[in-house]
Amino acid sequence: MEPREKGWLQAYLEFRKELLQDLTMETKRKASHPEYSLYRIIQPTGLMYGQIIGEIDFPGSDHWDEKDRMKILLAESLVCSSLLFHDEPVTSEEDLSRVFMKTLESVSNFYNNIFPELSIPTKTLFGRKKTLMELVEKILEKRIEHTSTFEGNFWEYFFHNALLFLDVFIFGQWIHTNADKVVADFFRYERDELRFSVVKVIASAAHANKEIAFEEKRLLEFFLQSTDLSHERKKEAAKIFEEGIAVEDINLPSENSWILRKFFLEIAILTLWVDKKVEQSELDYLKSFCHYLSFSDEDLENSMIAIEGFVLEHWEQLEHLQNKQDFHQVSEQFIKRVARVAEKNKSRLLKEIHEREDVLNLLRKARANELTLEEKEHMRMQLIQMMKTLPTFVIISLPQKFLTLPILLKILPRNLFAEGLS
Repeated sequence: MEPREKGWLQAYLEFRKELLQDLTMETKRKASHPEYSLYRIIQPTGLMYGQIIGEIDFPGSDHWDEKDRMKILLAESLVCSSLLFHDEPVTSEEDLSRVFMKTLESVSNFYNNIFPELSIPTKTLFGRKKTLMELVEKILEKRIEHTSTFEGNFWEYFFHNALLFLDVFIFGQWIHTNADKVVADFFRYERDELRFSVVKVIASAAHANKEIAFEEKRLLEFFLQSTDLSHERKKEAAKIFEEGIAVEDINLPSENSWILRKFFLEIAILTLWVDKKVEQSELDYLKSFCHYLSFSDEDLENSMIAIEGFVLEHWEQLEHLQNKQDFHQVSEQFIKRVARVAEKNKSRLLKEIHEREDVLNLLRKARANELTLEEKEHMRMQLIQMMKTLPTFVIISLPQKFLTLPILLKILPRNLFAEGLS
């Protein structure tokens, strides 16, 4: 499959059908809110941060360019959103095919109504009616071309491409409505308001330490280039950014969804990261903003873990984000945060050890002998699986490549293995 060739969407859906069918049962099986599941799927891909460096499990994806990868990530996020919020059980391939076609119809209607500038003619030059697959392929391609950038640094990517997350969020609401003109007008209004809310969040965070860094000023330029805000709104945005805005004046609706509030919180965190240091005044600001969003201090800690884990997992691709010294700072902060989570859940980890005979056997062997490379890798993967059972990491993805065995031994509670063998 090549994302730039006709038929890529059909090939993608065929390849992913097992995983996608499983999604329709995920929230029911785990009694988890669909938004938590959607965050768990989207956050590691980088889409929320405008990045296109997450792993894409597809044959031949290594040679895809950034535009191809972003198109696939957007398609997968839209489809996953639809399936996670699907109420009826999907028990056969016929059921899944019907859900796919309904989803593609919703994607086509969504973009044609909410992004009329992306509308695609339904017929070819020769009068042949295009299939639904063809229409959605063209719409997604046009969407990526319209607002995304594939040149520059982390921050240019972030504030150009992160708006695609708002597509996924609004689409998740759209699929539950009967699309008419009034509904379409409302969602177009919501799209513009949410984009402007991003401006206010960036401005508020940038003023947290009462000093606007050069890098932070550049953020507004990147963001305004990527939106279709009116001339008046752009002037208003520039004024807000110049003067700042208090948290309580951002006016984000209190009934906003969990994943949207999470998005705004993580935008604020990344804005403060732009000058490569987070001061105490900025940490105080984040706590204030977190409470404004009706999140707890633990929610803030979890978002810091999620962002640091993402950056550490993809450090090589994000070398322009931090320098080597900062890598050690970020990694130490991440290790300390995750170690606190592990210590808090020590009894649960002990229970996991006792239930894994292979881990116990390796621990016994390690007391007297050096483990082989294969045994060390098996131990590493088992420890990561144990960490994934903790409530925090049911939603937050762990950076698997970063979590080497020595780092895991730093993270896990002291004496955990001794107690596990006793």
